Amino acid sequence: MNDPTTPTKPPRLRAGDTLCAVSLSSGGAAEHPLRYEQGKRQMEETFGVRVIDAPNATADDAWLYRNPEARADDLHWALQNPEVTGIVSAIGGEDSARILPYVDPAIIQSNPKVFMGFSDATVTLTAFRNAGLVAFHGPAVMTDLAENGGIVPFVERSVRRNLFEAWTGPLEHATEWTEQYLHWGDPRLLAERRRFLPSEGPAWLQGAGSVEGRLEGGNIEVLEFLKGTPWWPGAERWSGAVLCLETSEEAPSVSAVKRFLRNYGSQGVLSVAAALLLARPQNYAARDNWLLQQGVIEVLAEFGREDMPVVANLDFGHTSPQMVLPLGCWLRVDCAARRLVLMEPGVT
Repeated sequence: MNDPTTPTKPPRLRAGDTLCAVSLSSGGAAEHPLRYEQGKRQMEETFGVRVIDAPNATADDAWLYRNPEARADDLHWALQNPEVTGIVSAIGGEDSARILPYVDPAIIQSNPKVFMGFSDATVTLTAFRNAGLVAFHGPAVMTDLAENGGIVPFVERSVRRNLFEAWTGPLEHATEWTEQYLHWGDPRLLAERRRFLPSEGPAWLQGAGSVEGRLEGGNIEVLEFLKGTPWWPGAERWSGAVLCLETSEEAPSVSAVKRFLRNYGSQGVLSVAAALLLARPQNYAARDNWLLQQGVIEVLAEFGREDMPVVANLDFGHTSPQMVLPLGCWLRVDCAARRLVLMEPGVT
């Protein structure tokens, strides 16, 4: 696994550490303060850490929209604060690409710290990867970390393994899942557990044997914002990569996802990638999910990649509970054994 693109790994988190919540996109923390405070409290109780706010973490949506530079400053503040050992996205949104002109990659490089988030945080995850760091695709403060009735054991294990324990081994798959929404503004619902359904588990769509590669990717719609910009990863990052892609709660059409993937194909990404991992999509009926899987297989065939291992219905992205994926780390996709195995830890 000698590789010139080997990323820098941040120090592992420990009980007693101080983590910082950042709002780099929307003002969800201001809109739903009860949910935000529950997420911070449950992180502290579950992992024995202290969670503080970045200077503008609780600003409202309108102010954050008008001030993308201040959002980037919050990221810099958390990175340069010697008390802070890890950074967690408060929630997603849709315009964090607007902070990129103000983000200083040198500050990311010189202050390697855990950064975790998903959805629109794909922008910041990509900035960390571009700066040569491992970045953690995982739950936000206001999603699974603020889960009604407490962080579920599946999420706790994945966060603890990836951020605290420098763990390696076969990825665990959730036995149940949910996309039920209980209103975040109703204090009576904070302790009410959502209805979970039995999970059908991963869907192994194609591929044989075993391949290995570095995890790369994020939210497929957000990655579209970066195509054609200086922040789009270079060819060396896609070569041999295990692509992990998820869709948002807006449930892009199967046709849209196929168009996104054809763009990857025309760039040559699909020709050089090792495997493709697809998250369980939110707000898709069972037939739509099946059509999505078939559409992905169709696009891969268009580019001569009938050999590429593809695993769908995985527990990351816009699904609950979701696992943590350390972007930049080696993962084995073992089609014969139907296992995904993390080959190296994301922290030191």
